[in-house]
Amino acid sequence: MKKKNRRLENVLYELRHNKQAIFAATYLLVIILISIFIVFVNVDPDAIDVTNKLQGPSAAHWFGTDEMGRDYLARVLYGGRVSLLVGVLAMLTSIFLGVSIGMTAGYFGGLVDNILMRLVDIFSSIPWIIMVTVVGLLFKKGLFSIVIVIGLFSWMEIARLVRSEVLSSKEREYVQYAKFIGVNPFSIMIKHVLPAVFPTIITAATAIIASAIMTESSLSFLGLGVQQPMSSWGSLLQSSQQYLQKAPYMAILPGILIILTVYSFNKLGDVLRVFVEPKITAGEKSE
Repeated sequence: MKKKNRRLENVLYELRHNKQAIFAATYLLVIILISIFIVFVNVDPDAIDVTNKLQGPSAAHWFGTDEMGRDYLARVLYGGRVSLLVGVLAMLTSIFLGVSIGMTAGYFGGLVDNILMRLVDIFSSIPWIIMVTVVGLLFKKGLFSIVIVIGLFSWMEIARLVRSEVLSSKEREYVQYAKFIGVNPFSIMIKHVLPAVFPTIITAATAIIASAIMTESSLSFLGLGVQQPMSSWGSLLQSSQQYLQKAPYMAILPGILIILTVYSFNKLGDVLRVFVEPKITAGEKSE
């Protein structure tokens, strides 16, 4: 209990004294709240006004309008909801698969471990662009397919991390005792092994969200992600290509938000490493 309290104290110290961590946490809180409550604002991001297309920033449209005369700020804010939703859903899918396979491989070992780890190696060796093409042939392009692509093909690293943690955790005395008295293996994994690897899972989740947002942006930029009229930061970047000289603001705003969001999730992951790795003290990290 004391060790957990010390870890929590280190995390809180980071959030109080590390300016970059404070910025990352504040930014993510703001962007998430905006994404949640934007639906209550009386602004239609799909309202077309071709007479005012590609207008620069003004009092009526703070960040101008797009090629269809739609308010670009509203498009970007609603697009943030899609990008964050893809990141979270892909993360949950990836975590579920990675944790399930990693725990099963690490706990049972032997033939089960060999088969599952070879499966991880196979998935890791397939170029992601091939995965995208195959899934694109099976599913209609859109939010569901992009979550499937990212979630189903980004769990390998978390599986390796969880497996290594489980190999260590299953040798602890309380786990061995549970085995000795005949407790069901899956009950042992859920009640005793999973809590031991949970800090690693939490830390990995932030990195997966950041990676998923980047991947979604890349796929949407290539025209393989979400489709009109739905927009994401990546799809907005993709549609802004042909207007870079006339309306550069169309690329600047979503580009900046992608960079800041990915940076903030990665920074939050660095802060949470203090919880996972108590040997890294708060003072050392802030330096």
